[in-house]
Amino acid sequence: MQKITPGTRHPLFGVDPTRLIEVSAAKNLPPHTLMQRAGLAVARLALAMAPHAQRIWVACGPGNNGGDGLEAAIHLQRWGKQPVVTWLGDVQRAPPDSAAAYQRLADAGISIATTPSGDFDLCVDALLGIGGQGREPAGQMADWIRQINTSGTPVLSVDIPTGLQADSGQTTTLHVQASHTLSLLTLKPGLFTAHGRDATGTLWLDALGLVPGMQDDRLPTAWLNGRPLPTPRSHASHKGSFGDVAVVGGAPGMTGAALLAASAALHAGAGRVFVGLLDQQAMTVDIQQPELMFRPIQSLAFSTMTVVCGCGGGQTVASILGEVLNSAAPVVLDADALNAIAGDNTLQTALVARAARQAVTVLTPHPLEAARLLGLTAQQVQGDRLGAAATLAQRFACTVVLKGSGTLITSPGQTPVINPTGNARLATAGTGDVLAGLVGAQLAAGHTGFDAACRAVYWHGELADNLAPQTTLTAAVLARSL
Repeated sequence: MQKITPGTRHPLFGVDPTRLIEVSAAKNLPPHTLMQRAGLAVARLALAMAPHAQRIWVACGPGNNGGDGLEAAIHLQRWGKQPVVTWLGDVQRAPPDSAAAYQRLADAGISIATTPSGDFDLCVDALLGIGGQGREPAGQMADWIRQINTSGTPVLSVDIPTGLQADSGQTTTLHVQASHTLSLLTLKPGLFTAHGRDATGTLWLDALGLVPGMQDDRLPTAWLNGRPLPTPRSHASHKGSFGDVAVVGGAPGMTGAALLAASAALHAGAGRVFVGLLDQQAMTVDIQQPELMFRPIQSLAFSTMTVVCGCGGGQTVASILGEVLNSAAPVVLDADALNAIAGDNTLQTALVARAARQAVTVLTPHPLEAARLLGLTAQQVQGDRLGAAATLAQRFACTVVLKGSGTLITSPGQTPVINPTGNARLATAGTGDVLAGLVGAQLAAGHTGFDAACRAVYWHGELADNLAPQTTLTAAVLARSL
């Protein structure tokens, strides 16, 4: 068993590949072995969470997730605890493993309680696992979920919190809010994106004794982004070694967004950073950051730079987008550049054509911008973040960074990556501009579009995680923290 924390790359498996792994493993083991291992793992973590707990409510659903809970209760009783087991199952209809677990429970002298009464020191949520996807809890199960959430005690969810969808990270209206979750056999994508991180609490993994290598690297639905290795700078280098970034944006009244992106590129190590503001009456020097070089957009040689376009661009950015897209430069498209492309078929054609010229392009949409590009609603994008990001990457033949809780990075031919860093403090104006500039700096340093995006997204979130709690997180503070 291991605690899952940011920094280590892990394979993530959706519901279907997890079931294939489970079936493959079970063929080589005695009957019911995986469930018995799961129950033991749950009981061990329960003790570690609350070593002094005595009365432990184990809420079991009708399927195999409930069977894992039944097995856990057996161990808890053996170890001197007082498990109170409620079960929504029927031994005549239960899956074979769960029926066997029920018989073992009966043989151990543990009875099934009709309702959970009294006070508890710990609650174990074994109601619905990956087989209960999208099902809105009702009746007695709904009552138990409400009681779990209002119990005031630690809550351990088995495999996934009840009501969380393992593939998408969406939750039903009523779902368990876990303080700890023990993912069994595999890590699921939904634990890390959309509402997954909020519902899961502290995350653990027990692979149930699977032999290393059984989770084939060709099977993952996605990968959990790992901490990138820093790129060493040789002594015999100069500013040209780390590339030029040109930030194009900042329409009247919105120059701050372009300056934030430029500041991020500068502090992330770009050799030189040029700023081309769409507001021609704006500043020509930033006395706080004199390293930024302001130039008329028409004077910027895009073909020799990495271009970050769209930050604070407003509707004015459409006038320059064609030239940006038709250049050979690596390009990061953010914010208003994405909105302009969504409403212009000519710009969409120019965007797709970049791939044929092997020109690198990274899109950094938030869910609403992604929805505009796909002709969907933001709710539809959030309902299938992996699918939406993959569709964008295929449609426009580029790397896509779908921002949000558990930011997704994907590119044609690449297994998607879900990022584990970052927190709600990033939900403030300008942090997306900082990310765009950071991606631009990574591209200028010579990384591929996919690798540059993975590196930038990880560091962007890690900065927010490491910032002192008493420090107010603003986009400017985030950029300088680089």
